[in-house]
Amino acid sequence: MTDVRLSPLERQLIAATQHGLPLLERPFEAVGALLGLSEDEVIAELARMRERGLIRRIAAVPNHYRLGYLANGMTVWDVDDAQVETLGAQIAAHPGVSHCYRRPRHLPDWPYNLFAMLHGRSREAVEHEVGQLRLMLGSACRASDILYSTAILKKTGLRLRE
Repeated sequence: MTDVRLSPLERQLIAATQHGLPLLERPFEAVGALLGLSEDEVIAELARMRERGLIRRIAAVPNHYRLGYLANGMTVWDVDDAQVETLGAQIAAHPGVSHCYRRPRHLPDWPYNLFAMLHGRSREAVEHEVGQLRLMLGSACRASDILYSTAILKKTGLRLRE
């Protein structure tokens, strides 16, 4: 994003949440208490920031390893282009898939156009889920692979420059 002007309230809200929301039943109420706002005012301001494109979403970012999910596999699929939208939506709705998206192929080396992330306590658990996805994709799937994570990457959200 280039040269975005933040209001004082937007700057305060980012500063109050840039290291994460408090792990409470009503986190927006707690943020509001810090800023002298009501919970509803915090939620409304975050919605305005989303409309302006300052933030895309508010979501939990779990550390899968600390939760015991040691096998994290990005599954990649070569799916018929005529069916990838429909099948991708079905894969995304599968309970074991944390995120799913379409990507362009890079032929001849990379034929995959559908990606779906799976997390399991073991590789065997991930491979079981892959079997279920393979059944869902049926004959529309020509090839697939599993790319297992080898390191934890630091995930951060919106930050103010110091």
